[in-house]
Parts: sequence; structure tokens; C-alpha cells
Amino acid sequence: MQFDTNHPDFPHYIAVEGPIGVGKTTFTKRLATTFNYETVLEKPETNPFLDRFYQNRRQAALPTQLFFLFERSRQIQEMRQGDMFEPVRIADFLLEKDRLFAEINLDHDELALYNNVYNHLAIDAPTPDLVIYLQAPVPVLMDRIQQRGIAAEQYIEKAYLAQLVDAYTNFFHYYDAAPLLIVNAAEIDLVNSDADYEALVAYLSKVKRARHYYNPTPLMV
Repeated sequence: MQFDTNHPDFPHYIAVEGPIGVGKTTFTKRLATTFNYETVLEKPETNPFLDRFYQNRRQAALPTQLFFLFERSRQIQEMRQGDMFEPVRIADFLLEKDRLFAEINLDHDELALYNNVYNHLAIDAPTPDLVIYLQAPVPVLMDRIQQRGIAAEQYIEKAYLAQLVDAYTNFFHYYDAAPLLIVNAAEIDLVNSDADYEALVAYLSKVKRARHYYNPTPLMV
């Protein structure tokens, strides 16, 4: 595939989003290779509280959430400092989704503290040229989580994934800050199938504005 990534209309900052298990990080890395872009990755394995969070969400939610917030803030600050060099990047997160997780996992007092910290950080996150939202139903996500075999993630419950799926659906229903491509990733393999991956990349390269839907599942007859 050939793309004119230097064209002014081609997205130079892309953010990939979606619930746990949908494959956003691997897809992000693959896109970065295709476009020769830098990556900005969440790297959840660096969060020392995450394993405890999956085993006991109520007990470890606040430190887990604050660690992610500080880390994402640092990454965005570094992005801002590098803007003078006009780099091209693909990230596997939107900062706005941090609050989405906070609202699910924190109690009232913890959320108030989180919001206070968030507001004092005064994060000036750049707006992506394109947001790609990968979506899939809970059974598909559970199956992919089990297949990739990360030990801590095996504690994730269906009820929690269902909360995340609903929260993501609601968030992107109203999202209008950037061009948005909503991808039904339930029956395609963007990690191992070259055909599935190349078909999606060919489609997203044509997305310029507003919102678009990519639904490659077979039509029911």
C-alpha cells in the first residue's frame, strides 16, 4: 500500500481507542509501521497498581487511576514540547477516556479528588486529526483477553467489561472534537489478517471529516 503521508489532508496525529481486549495497541503499532509514524503508547505494564486493581478494583482504583493520569499528562507534555519539529504520531489513547475510567471505578470522594488533580494539571492535549474507535461486544473481548494470556487480565469480569463497553459507546455517541472512524472489529482480525488490516487502512486513508462507520461484517440474508 502506498500513501502520501506528506499531503496536508492526511492525518498526522491519529488516536486509536476502544475497550480492553479490542486490539488497539497492536493495531496502533501496525499503523505506525505502515505510515512510518512515531507511537505514543499507554504501556499499562508500567503501572505498579494495575495487577492489584484487576484483583480488587475497589481497593486499588484510586492509585491506579492517578498513576495513569500523571503518566498520560507527562506524555502529552512531551508531545507538546516536540511540536516544533512537526512530528507525525499515532497514540493508543485519548486523554478524555481517562475520566471515563475514573467515573466507573472511583467512589464519590475519590472522583472529587481525581477531578481536583486533573484540573490542577491543566493538561493542554492536542486534538487528533483522526480518531479510530474499535468496538466489539463483551464475549469477543473476553475471548481475546483470554487468548492473549496476560495473567493480570484474567481477573477481568464480564460485568466490568460491559460497563466499559457502555461507557465507550456513550462517549463516542457525543464525540465531535475530531473526525471519527467507528470500526466494528468483532469479526475482523487486525492483528493477524493482512487482508482485514489492509482493507481498513485503505478506508481510513479516505476519511477527512465528520464521522464514518466501517462495518465489514457479512450482511444477513
